[in-house]
Amino acid sequence: MLVAGGGPVGLAAAVELGRRGIDCVVVEPRTDVSHARPRCKTVNVRTMEHLRRWGLADRLRARAPLSVAYSTEVVFCTSLTGHELSRFTGVLGLAPQGDRFPEVGQQAPQYVLEHLLREAVDALDTVELRLGDRVVDLVQDDDAVTVHLAGTEPVTADYVLGCDGPRSTVRDRVGATYVGEHALRPNYGMVFRAPGLSARVRHGPAVQYWTVNPAAPALLGPLDRDDTWWIIAFGVDRETGDRDGHAVIDAAVGAPVDAEVLSTDPWTARMQLVDTLRVGRVFLAGDAAHLNPPFGGHGLNTGIGDAVDLGWKLAAVLRGWGGPGLLDSYDAERRPVQDRVVRAAHENMRTLSTDLVVDDLDADTPHGDEARRAAHERIQATKHAEFHALDLVLDVDHDGSPVVAPGAGHRLPHAWLPDGRSLYDVLGPGLTLLARPGDDPAALGAACARRGVPLTVVTLDGRDGPALLVRPDQHVAWCGPVLPPDPAGVVDHVTGNNDAPPPVAGCANATTTGGSPG
Repeated sequence: MLVAGGGPVGLAAAVELGRRGIDCVVVEPRTDVSHARPRCKTVNVRTMEHLRRWGLADRLRARAPLSVAYSTEVVFCTSLTGHELSRFTGVLGLAPQGDRFPEVGQQAPQYVLEHLLREAVDALDTVELRLGDRVVDLVQDDDAVTVHLAGTEPVTADYVLGCDGPRSTVRDRVGATYVGEHALRPNYGMVFRAPGLSARVRHGPAVQYWTVNPAAPALLGPLDRDDTWWIIAFGVDRETGDRDGHAVIDAAVGAPVDAEVLSTDPWTARMQLVDTLRVGRVFLAGDAAHLNPPFGGHGLNTGIGDAVDLGWKLAAVLRGWGGPGLLDSYDAERRPVQDRVVRAAHENMRTLSTDLVVDDLDADTPHGDEARRAAHERIQATKHAEFHALDLVLDVDHDGSPVVAPGAGHRLPHAWLPDGRSLYDVLGPGLTLLARPGDDPAALGAACARRGVPLTVVTLDGRDGPALLVRPDQHVAWCGPVLPPDPAGVVDHVTGNNDAPPPVAGCANATTTGGSPG
């Protein structure tokens, strides 16, 4: 198996594959992880669930410069030292919600996650990370893919996963293309250090501050507790940003500040999906497959979801228990998710700081009070979905997938068990049957054994609801009020070995409440 691209998505795919015993080569041109552009800063709840499964969630939290306790707030203001306009609390999945998930989100620059994933890959004997090399061409036939590299001999792989970003060589070589649009408005990103700035902020700690004023309609926030900050100046092109970057920072702060600009990043938003996620033995994931505006923090996290979905399926096929239908389901399952995310991020972009600027926002007058009240109402009406998007993040349903039984496909509802463990912690690495007392899993176990499918049986004492067959990615593959009367048919279907759907069993009230594993 060869993964082109060793950013977070490619590394996540390698972790998923390598932990399942699949030999994997990851090719990455960069020898070092760049700290110049932090890119993603929100590791969302779903990605944290995957990191928990890999044993990495606590390690990421220990390294994150800002702990979850630092803040769960987003503030809209005229400037960091000016008037507050509105705020959102418990944003971006940073606050717990009972049983809904085992891991809250985590604010962390992308390079922190990337360093951690490189370490995780280095610890796997099954994965070789080739830094300083890159894919230049590939040729495939019915049996394998020959990948030509810039610095070493060609590699022959069973499959190739292109995680090599927006300028993907893999995507280009297989003839896949983006479909969608570019935004017209430019944006100018900077990372800067400003000692003492945090103490000058009038609005208390927040993970994001949206500044609404004519000189600096912008979005900014802290990267650490040492006054390293990031900022996006909306509507500012490269030339203007290079010339006036310090003035933009001063205007966002609301007062002159001694800022050292550490890096710049001019960009325009793109809302694009690739026309196909698979060509023969080659698959695309992450930015090589889809691009969306950063508002809501979905891009990298969607790519991690791609890597997980494809990773366990490729491993199942290469280990001999997954059939061809399993790989066919990648496009069917991920494209609707990717499209939904692109649309949501595009909608989030419809109201930015530039769109909120009106007269008198900073005036200490009745007109100013009225302008701020109107701004608050508009912000709450237009931006709530951006910061409270857990339905988008967690309610991913693969109902209709060719390898999911009718009525199944949703993410397994999470629950805390009586002993304090997460339900997700008792799931096995392959399929898991969540059974009830009295269920006899022998026939299902035998059907899995004949196919070589790893099966873990967890009996939850006192649990209500149907029996559930759960996939390695914590999605429900099959559910029913009784165990399947045709277990071989169910196993063949959910592992991609049979085109015929299993009998409809029904999956009403597919909850996991109550009980402990017996």
